[in-house]
Amino acid sequence: MDTTTTTVPIWEKSNLTLTEAAAYSGVGINKLREITNDEHCEFVLWIGSKRLIKRKLLDQYLESSYSI
Repeated sequence: MDTTTTTVPIWEKSNLTLTEAAAYSGVGINKLREITNDEHCEFVLWIGSKRLIKRKLLDQYLESSYSI
């Protein structure tokens, strides 16, 4: 049985963990946690208590922001 694992590059994933989102965007984990704690944050996806970041919406948010 072949047990090869496939790793998907961060820029091809649709949802990122906080660690991946920080590495991808250059924004710190604590700042991402602070932004995504807001219940009106559009780029966070909660799966139980697990927080995932919607990559494309994060990109749009960062492009439209002057300062975070």
